[in-house]
Amino acid sequence: MSLKAQIDAYNVQKEAKLPGDVLALMAQTNEELIAQHIKDNALQVGAKVSNFSLNNHSAEQVELADLLNNGPVIISFYRGNWCPYCNLELKALNDHLPEFKTHNAQLVAISPQLPDETLSSAQKNALEFDVLSDINNKVAEQFGLLFTLDERIVALYSQFGIDFEKYYGNKSYTLPLPATYVINQKGIITYAFLNEDYTLRAEPTDVLAALESEQH
Repeated sequence: MSLKAQIDAYNVQKEAKLPGDVLALMAQTNEELIAQHIKDNALQVGAKVSNFSLNNHSAEQVELADLLNNGPVIISFYRGNWCPYCNLELKALNDHLPEFKTHNAQLVAISPQLPDETLSSAQKNALEFDVLSDINNKVAEQFGLLFTLDERIVALYSQFGIDFEKYYGNKSYTLPLPATYVINQKGIITYAFLNEDYTLRAEPTDVLAALESEQH
């Protein structure tokens, strides 16, 4: 099943479970975020990515330059392990990991979560790739992906029991747009999927196609 089909199925469940006024607020704030066109200022295909270093969920340092020594790198920026869309995406990417590896590609996921929460992401989804902790969104800022959650959504998520200080160590309510990149060994972006609409995610088969086209 494609990731889109999985997300569509989740959306059906969500609409059946949540009250109409909650769904309307989610839709309204999502539309307002889309109207900000944040992605227009983010790194796009053809841009060179500066080196960075982050700790993974096992407290080991992972450096982009080291990853690129072995092949292209896939980066998935996600909001947090509380986000069902993020979890669906991470699982879908994990399912395609063997295919990515046939192109010598390495996959990492990045979120501003504290290390304990990135560990939780990896464990909860049984991920076989590194989940990196970008505390205070330094790397997400480097990619131009940052936005601040609408205060109405912050209040709603709090009602759902999502404790931002627990997840992120602060109450800035600043998150990265969900985004997926493929970076070649020269550090150049060859594929970029980013959208202000958090319900839309990169299809792993599209990531695979980008890797394949790079080799031809």
